[in-house]
Parts: sequence; structure tokens; C-alpha cells
Amino acid sequence: MTKSVCVFCGSAPGVHEEHMKVASSLGSLLAERGIQLVYGGARVGLMGAVADAALARGGRVVGVMPRGLERYEVAHRGLTELIWTEDLHERKRRMAERADAFVVLPGGYGTLEEALEIISWKQMRMIDKPIVLLDTQGFYQPFVALVAEMSRQGFAHARADALFTVTSRLEDALRALGVPADPLPEGN
Repeated sequence: MTKSVCVFCGSAPGVHEEHMKVASSLGSLLAERGIQLVYGGARVGLMGAVADAALARGGRVVGVMPRGLERYEVAHRGLTELIWTEDLHERKRRMAERADAFVVLPGGYGTLEEALEIISWKQMRMIDKPIVLLDTQGFYQPFVALVAEMSRQGFAHARADALFTVTSRLEDALRALGVPADPLPEGN
């Protein structure tokens, strides 16, 4: 059973308002279902939106941030737990250890790098956890096409896309993660 979900996402809001709405909805839904959120620890962009929404619904939120980012003052100081790491490598390892599943929202280079690493870990059987790319506004369609092209050209197995699920619907993402369809009853 999924008790903790790691969300990789941007520290910027993006140009489509829908990205922020989906991040907030995801945070709320996880909290309502009693699922702990693990994420990059920032208070800005999609990261801040997913964390704030989970916290507003009484959810447990764990942020994991490298000390090198401390000087930018983007750390969310209202989290249930904020873990400081020495570098990005340790951050990803700690996030993966704390999560039963992964959701990748839109983001920049860091988000893409996190997604590719966790997908690579699954391919190498270092982990066996669900990975969902939440394809808001068709954001991940170029990536899906790239995976198909890597496979076509012999650089990835024909079913490389089986390592992750791509969906634009939150309900389908939750189902792929093994998250209960209904919220927890009040008082739990």
C-alpha cells in the first residue's frame, strides 16, 4: 500500500495556470487520503503549491533540500519535516528512500534529471516503485516521443515506456500509484 509519494516538480510556476492548479490538487488529494508528501523542500513554484495544499489539508509533508540552496532562501519553513543534504545526489537518494511511489509534474532541468534518474533506477531494478508522469497541458508529450525514438533506434528496450505511466488525469495518476480512490474518514 502506498503511504508516501515523492513529487518531482518545478520551483517555478510555469506559464500555464493549469500547472499550479494540478500541483495544488495533487497535494490536497494526497493529504486527504493520508499519503505523506515527499518533495524538494522549496516554498516557490509548483513545489510550494503542492506542499502548501497538502499542509492546508492536514497532510504530512517532508522536504529534502541540499545545503547549497540555503543561500537562495527558498526553503519552505512550515513543513512537517525539512531534511538538509550535502548535495543533489544525497537529496535524490533520501527522497527515494522515503517514498513508495513517484509523481513527476512539469518542471525544468532539475525535474527532468530527477525523473530520468528514478526511471533509470527502475530499469536497472534498483527500485520497483510506481512512477507517474502527470502530463499537464501535454508537457511530457515530447519526452514520450523521445522514449519511442530511443527505442526505435535501439537505445532502449521496445517497452521502455512500461517503466512509467503517463496520464493527464489526477484520478488515473492516483490509481497507478496505488492510492485509495476515496479520502480517509474524518478523524483519521
